[in-house]
Amino acid sequence: MSEKELYRRLNAVFQDVFDDDSIEVGPDTTADDIEDWDSLEHITLIAAIEDEFRMKFKMSEVSTMKDVGEMVSIIAQRARR
Repeated sequence: MSEKELYRRLNAVFQDVFDDDSIEVGPDTTADDIEDWDSLEHITLIAAIEDEFRMKFKMSEVSTMKDVGEMVSIIAQRARR
């Protein structure tokens, strides 16, 4: 799966979770960039991403992710396995 495809699918998940079709995530996107992205929504977002990509993040990955770019790296790594 290409990085472009990963971001396309992630954009759809973010738009759905935050109910905002104007969201466009990139590698540097963080919770500070999306108004409703708080700790509770983070859990909802992670669950939605896990469903979309049929994978599970490790708790250590979830707690140390700094931006969407790190999220994409983890998803891409798992897709190669």
